[in-house]
Amino acid sequence: MRSLRSPTAHGRRENQDNYLVVDPQGVGRFLRDEQEAQVRLPDWPAGHWRVAVLDGMGGHSHGREAAQRAVEGLLNLPAASDLSELCGGLTALHGRLYQEFQTAGLETGCTLIVIEIPAAGPAMLFHVGDSRVYAINREQVQCLTVDHVPATHLALLGLVDNTQWLQQVHIRPNSQISQAFILGSTLGVTDLQADAIGAELFELHDGNLPLFLRGMGDRRPFPLESNWIYLLASDGLWHLLNPQAFIRRWPSLLNRPQHSLEYLVDILLDELADFIRQQRSQPDDNCTVILLRKSDPAVDPPDRSRSSETG
Repeated sequence: MRSLRSPTAHGRRENQDNYLVVDPQGVGRFLRDEQEAQVRLPDWPAGHWRVAVLDGMGGHSHGREAAQRAVEGLLNLPAASDLSELCGGLTALHGRLYQEFQTAGLETGCTLIVIEIPAAGPAMLFHVGDSRVYAINREQVQCLTVDHVPATHLALLGLVDNTQWLQQVHIRPNSQISQAFILGSTLGVTDLQADAIGAELFELHDGNLPLFLRGMGDRRPFPLESNWIYLLASDGLWHLLNPQAFIRRWPSLLNRPQHSLEYLVDILLDELADFIRQQRSQPDDNCTVILLRKSDPAVDPPDRSRSSETG
């Protein structure tokens, strides 16, 4: 895992991203005041992982503080063994932080991706905002989340089709967001002229998603498959003039099972910096990346109890 203020060192002055990795021994790593910190969580169940990526809203004040407060809340959230437990805890955390920031007169928030991996049973996903999860193998890259952006709002209302949505979300660079953890949502608003932000989070699920986005709900079981690498990242990884040209490189960059995930993260971010320089893109954004790969129990050392690797 890595979190950079700027891949080329010529971007933002502050890193408003954050992350959290709690390993099977209960050691949590995250950013505090832009510096890596760690803490040991008491009573954390053996073999359980929690992985999260957060991106503070740069267009509002105190985005870094919002992301950091969300991480602190995640550290205090008990390990979840089923999806309803995870979603209930995160929804309650959103409500508490919403009240805290509103009371302070601050309208800010952050994206949030959480993947919870119990020692037994499938992993679980909780997603808010426009950070993403990708799955990568030798041949392809699949995006496994739906950005909470104006184009998705239009798709919910039946006003854009698959091609138009892909063009607006995955081809064109875009910094607008329609929902954030702590801040709230405009996704559920039926009047496009309304700009009031609702306090409640609006969940995307198969009952409200268009057909071309079915199966991509925000809160769902998320089984990890062998022979794939899972990439969690903030939008600094694809906030480029031609994002797909960079994304198409990922299978060749990351499909190296002989290398550690930490090494692959370094390669990916070095390539990102080179791509930004070559394309002369707009000033680069904060960028946070975590890679996950399911371990093969047959080849793991005998003293390793974990079922996944993270980098």
